[in-house]
Amino acid sequence: MKVLFVLTSHDALGNTGEKTGFWIEEFATPYYSLTDQGIDVTIASPKGGQPPIDPKSNLPEYSTASTKRFQGDVKTQEKLKNSVVLKTVDQKNFDAVFYPGGHGPLWDLAEDQNSIKLIESFYANNKPIAFVCHAPGVLKNVKDKNGDFLVKGKKVAGFKNSEEEGVKLQDIVPFLVENVLKQNGALYQSGDDWKPFIVTDGLLITGQNPASSEGVAEKLLEYLKK
Repeated sequence: MKVLFVLTSHDALGNTGEKTGFWIEEFATPYYSLTDQGIDVTIASPKGGQPPIDPKSNLPEYSTASTKRFQGDVKTQEKLKNSVVLKTVDQKNFDAVFYPGGHGPLWDLAEDQNSIKLIESFYANNKPIAFVCHAPGVLKNVKDKNGDFLVKGKKVAGFKNSEEEGVKLQDIVPFLVENVLKQNGALYQSGDDWKPFIVTDGLLITGQNPASSEGVAEKLLEYLKK
């Protein structure tokens, strides 16, 4: 089994002068959940090389067993530093795709044609597509074979407006994940702020926030083991 992880290459938090990127816990927990089960993970990003880690996600208050494991895992750190360029990736070589969140994807992956076409290709070929936290926002421009938004009529979770307001970035991000999913016709669902909440609808697996990353990985594993 082979799974593709797609990470952001965007590191600027709007015009705040602060840095962003991907949220390390949302990468590390699913990465180890899958690799510990013998699944081969390839990491890709729009620019290739080292994807930017959101510096806030490295703060002690956000550390988990998986982030601590990553900090001591030189092999995985090296793999991350050498992510492949997204446009060189073909879904034919993978069984599923997983998108960790963080704010970065809202700027680049949501508009990236290679990412959009890749997700469409995975879905059209009956392969699971999984997203956590802000990553469901990368579905913003993804369409199905009929030209409708892929999320239209589907149960989807993603970072809540109230959670974005909780981190005071609702006026900084290019769009709110909850809003764009609803605008595209998704049957948006959510649980309590900051608590695990995972939704599956056919091939589509989505989680609401960082606490949902393990659950999304578990659902993806279940699907792959069918």
